[in-house]
Amino acid sequence: MSWEEIISQINSIEVNTLSSMFKLGLSLILGSCVGAERKRKGQIAGVRTFALIAMGATLAMILSIYVPQEYMGLKNGDPGRIAAQVVSGIGFLGAGAIIQMKGSVRGLTTAAGIWIVAAIGMAVGLGLYTLSIFCTILILFILLGIEKWEHRMHNGAESRIVHIKISEIVTTEEKYIRVLDEHKIHLSNAYMDYNYTEGKTVINLVILARETTDFMALFEDLRHLYPTESISLATQVR
Repeated sequence: MSWEEIISQINSIEVNTLSSMFKLGLSLILGSCVGAERKRKGQIAGVRTFALIAMGATLAMILSIYVPQEYMGLKNGDPGRIAAQVVSGIGFLGAGAIIQMKGSVRGLTTAAGIWIVAAIGMAVGLGLYTLSIFCTILILFILLGIEKWEHRMHNGAESRIVHIKISEIVTTEEKYIRVLDEHKIHLSNAYMDYNYTEGKTVINLVILARETTDFMALFEDLRHLYPTESISLATQVR
């Protein structure tokens, strides 16, 4: 088979073995690129997950084209529904990537990445190779380039969660706000959880803190405000 024939089969609007293999291979590569960035950020959904999502969407699109191509006389059902279900079905995977932690949410960016990688897989299945590659480049630019711009906008600040357990009922976070201000830390949000039976309070402070913040000194100041059982720190991963 000549090179021209190979290119012709790959670009053919009809489903054939060579074009299907090429599409699955391309979707694997594009999905893996996005998955590698997510794995770099410590997300559970990484290279293998994103590659499988892209390939699955591509295969669904190939099947959607193949069924009416081979069974033009089919009267019952709508073969196009195979591809249509990818958009709604991928929502379950996206939901699984989102983690809710005491008022804070992680994984929204990964969930959005799962959704758009599935769309890229469908585009590859349709033969829109240039568009698929360009979209992948844009995704990597958003995840890598705009992330650096966000850090510069916040002067290197990172989103953190301070989890505090207090052995009494605390009805206001004003004292904590004052301590955070003294340490030049911005409070984005505060969530309170009361246990009236045991007379305890759990406070989650969503903050923007610099990388150079002395958290040991911060915790020392926070624990003296009320009878404190424990203080822990978590990083919000997007």
